Amino acid sequence: MSKLSLLDLGFFIAETEASPKHVAGLLIFKRPPKSTPAFAKNLFKEYLAANDVKPPFNRVIHFSMGSWPSWHPVDKLDMGQHVFFHTMPKSGNDRTALYAFVSKLHTPMLDRSRPLWEVHVIDGLPDGKFALYQKMHHAYADGVTMARWTAECYSTSPTDMEQTPVWTQRHGGHGSRGAKAKQELLQMTWKEVTGNTRRFLGIGRLAAMLLLESIKLTKNAIALPFVSSAKTPLTGQVTSGRQFATAGVSMERVNAIRTRTRSTLNHIALTCLDGALRRYLKDQGVELRRPITIQMPVNLRKEGEKTAGNKIGIIQVELSPPTDDPYVRLRNIGYSLRNVRTMVDSVAPEAIESYTIITGLVAQIAETLKLSNKMPPMGNTLVSNVPGPKEHLYIKGARMEEMHPISTLPPSNLLNITLFSYAGDLFFGLIATDELPNLARLGVYVEEAFTELEASVSEAHI
Repeated sequence: MSKLSLLDLGFFIAETEASPKHVAGLLIFKRPPKSTPAFAKNLFKEYLAANDVKPPFNRVIHFSMGSWPSWHPVDKLDMGQHVFFHTMPKSGNDRTALYAFVSKLHTPMLDRSRPLWEVHVIDGLPDGKFALYQKMHHAYADGVTMARWTAECYSTSPTDMEQTPVWTQRHGGHGSRGAKAKQELLQMTWKEVTGNTRRFLGIGRLAAMLLLESIKLTKNAIALPFVSSAKTPLTGQVTSGRQFATAGVSMERVNAIRTRTRSTLNHIALTCLDGALRRYLKDQGVELRRPITIQMPVNLRKEGEKTAGNKIGIIQVELSPPTDDPYVRLRNIGYSLRNVRTMVDSVAPEAIESYTIITGLVAQIAETLKLSNKMPPMGNTLVSNVPGPKEHLYIKGARMEEMHPISTLPPSNLLNITLFSYAGDLFFGLIATDELPNLARLGVYVEEAFTELEASVSEAHI
């Protein structure tokens, strides 16, 4: 038995049929040379036989009155409830059809009566390709941890024929935490949020920073929550039904701009997203006069820490004021992010975590009461950055050519964007409700905004 952290518990409290709290990855492979068309089907059969399941993939969530929720191991798994095989029809197996199929797989909640993960092998893609869609509950781990787990179960060599599915590997940080907590849930929550000195003092410091920002004595120390425009197609009451799209640029192009402008990958990616989102909103008849505000997860782990579960904070960040110059946009965003980084480094991680829980709770109450269409959201969208493997990975000789993140939607946000770097490419994973119009067009705009930034940087004569 293992007790949940408060942040992990929050994913269960916030979860509804309209807003499931699982995350996923879409991995696209090329069959190895001289392999048979049955390669993916044979891989699926091997997966079904890999039934030596390790934590956390052998655990179910257990709730009981008067005690803190905890993970409990199951004696035996029915692998047929976790591993699935699909073949795309030849009449509809292009990229658009694949994304539509994956969106359907991503829509329903995971069944809490069994361990909260699934793997889908998807065959029948053009040019000898197949895909894996891997789905697990966010309470198992955060995005950085999931990316690490995924990388660890593949090989860096095309000649390595061994395969170790992610659910059969041992993952750190899942040891028992002792007996059940005996205190009431409300008392435990209060203790988790305010029960130690570092957390309490950090919350006070963070509150002072937000106060100074609200009366305009500071600029961009941290953007205020619940002040962004509520009337955009990007925000409102989250509904069931999902759609997925992607964008991608080579890291070689990204690094050329980084070197020339002395910027970070985050600066460049957010500059492209800022320009693309403004163009997308303009298509919908919305032209914002103030900066777009994003929610941005920050990693609260110490260097080298490899525990499971979630250890992140989410803060609000203003992007650039309206401008038609991508280079000016890049500089504005760089200034904003540097100020935010200084603020985060000056506050105890426990305070950032508590701030995340408190603001998230307010947003979740609004969504539960179906007030998200009336109240201002915490931000216009959520953008996270998960670093991935720098080299190509393989499974039984099949090369993984693309690695796309598929996240969950926070309260009042109809769009979530995840950046993921893999083997020389930077991918943008866009997940949204199916009510958001023309999501694929936003992906096109991201790539076009990057080309515009390249041209603007070149013309700036830096």
